Amino acid sequence: MTTVFELLITDSSSKARRGHLTTAHGVIETPAFMPVGTQGSVKAVSPRELHELDAQVILGNTYHLFIRPGLDVVRHFGGLHKFISWDGPILTDSGGYQIFSLAKLRKITEEGVHFQNHLDGTPAFISPEVAMEIQAALGSDIAMVLDECPPYPCKRDYAARSLEMTTRWAARCKRTAVAGVSPAKPKNAAGTAASTEHRQLLFGIVQGATFDDLRKASAQAIVDLDFDGYAVGGVSVGEPEEEMMRAMEAAEPFLPNDKPRYAMGLGTPPQMIEMIARGMDMFDCVLPTRLARNGTAFTAMGTLNLKNSEFAMEKSPIEDGCACPACREFSRGYIRHLVKAEEILGLRLITLHNLHFYIALMRQARAALESGKFAELRAKVVGSYHTRDAVLLN
Repeated sequence: MTTVFELLITDSSSKARRGHLTTAHGVIETPAFMPVGTQGSVKAVSPRELHELDAQVILGNTYHLFIRPGLDVVRHFGGLHKFISWDGPILTDSGGYQIFSLAKLRKITEEGVHFQNHLDGTPAFISPEVAMEIQAALGSDIAMVLDECPPYPCKRDYAARSLEMTTRWAARCKRTAVAGVSPAKPKNAAGTAASTEHRQLLFGIVQGATFDDLRKASAQAIVDLDFDGYAVGGVSVGEPEEEMMRAMEAAEPFLPNDKPRYAMGLGTPPQMIEMIARGMDMFDCVLPTRLARNGTAFTAMGTLNLKNSEFAMEKSPIEDGCACPACREFSRGYIRHLVKAEEILGLRLITLHNLHFYIALMRQARAALESGKFAELRAKVVGSYHTRDAVLLN
């Protein structure tokens, strides 16, 4: 049976790691950034363009796809990969974060989460078992357990009760997956079932809010359940950056070296490099696409708000030396004009650039780890990066 995760290199100056993760739809080289395709689409970008950007894996969301278009539609098309015409790996988030964001529309019990559909208000229910069944129907390569994401700030006793329930939910998810609700094994070229290494992988999620001892306890409890990989969740929910880093640092020593680690919902380029230095392998974040739609571009020196008048006459690309489609062909001045004129092309070009930047940063991190120069890359990225005219975490 093929090893799911192989650790290839560990950095001598930090906890950074270089590895690869084998899934049913291909190998993910880590560290890796996953563009967010919440509703079955990375906003403004086609699957062909994602391949051209060298995106290895994309993220879909269980909650949103369950609500719309619904499982019957996805099943009719043969699963999420065929529905969206993407032949690479897909990770599906369980919907815990979206349920967290529906605070006024939901009720959490031991059984699961009762909530009102955010589209039309109709009642709906997701339990650990239902979350597994939905992800099985979607046919993602990596499924996430259902968890509760506590708010920031929250009291310690609430965080403790929440993580204990998250652990119980994780155990129910594992039992459901083991019982065979995971999707039918992918078929090989001969049309027969593929071998067991191509099953849907299942990742557990560490919670514990901003309390180091709870993060430690959660990590130990989740690891005891023996998942294919482990995520650190409940971060980037409004807490200061130092608290975010502490959450990773508290959990990391208890996560096994031979399993992938996923920092959920993060982050800015310097944050991702710092998370890699703290032993994380996988990242997803809406910032490259969300900020692009506000006219903000990422560069090695920081963010640029291309709506600003200072760029109106500039003939240079968004970033000199960048190989993305926007920078190869268009000037800052033209892209600014498109954004100001509310032409969709402008937002698409910035989106392509931003995704290229994030994906290329992970490629640079992998190369730096291979050459023993990660410390140099870390100092360069963190030291030279400055944000301008963009609120990045809200």
